[in-house]
Amino acid sequence: MKMEQSFQVNAPIDQVWAVLNDLERVAPCLPGAAITEHDDDGNYTGTFQVKLGPTTANYRGTIRIESADEATHVATLKAKGTDKRGQGGASATIINTLVEEGGGTRVDAVTDFSITGRLARFGRPGMIEDVSNRLLRDFASCLQARLGEGPAAPAAPQPTTTAGEPAASPAAPTPAPPPAAPIKGFSLMASILWGRIKRLFGRGR
Repeated sequence: MKMEQSFQVNAPIDQVWAVLNDLERVAPCLPGAAITEHDDDGNYTGTFQVKLGPTTANYRGTIRIESADEATHVATLKAKGTDKRGQGGASATIINTLVEEGGGTRVDAVTDFSITGRLARFGRPGMIEDVSNRLLRDFASCLQARLGEGPAAPAAPQPTTTAGEPAASPAAPTPAPPPAAPIKGFSLMASILWGRIKRLFGRGR
């Protein structure tokens, strides 16, 4: 199944490009997703959690940037994952193309994916598109907020010894961004249904 989506970000293209290709930084913008580790070959391991009423589905998978052309601002990502209980999974190829537009940046995302098991229940006609559009809207809002955080504050001056050399002090670990809350299936479906109702009445006017 293939899906084409776009969203706008009010930031320079080079800044958006840098953040989108920092998977550890943007992963928390996708509800339920978290990066847990990565290797020297550019493979990232992570988890994805979906809450459906009293049941929570947990997926574990990998994602990597297959290619990233900074000159054309086109990046290709490969992702795959399986249910921790062995009840299905998914794989996807995502091509992000960044375009300067109106003082900001438009991100065009083309996703080619396949799903099995629990995730396939969202594959009913029109439903997976509505779910993806809702998640993309939340992702774009989170990305905009992260871009607005600005660069990290400069490090404070280090204390020195009487000899003028820097005093030894333990380095403070950089805190990892907290994972996003899991997708809550029923509230998401309710929001999508309400959106469809509003569109239906809007066409009748």
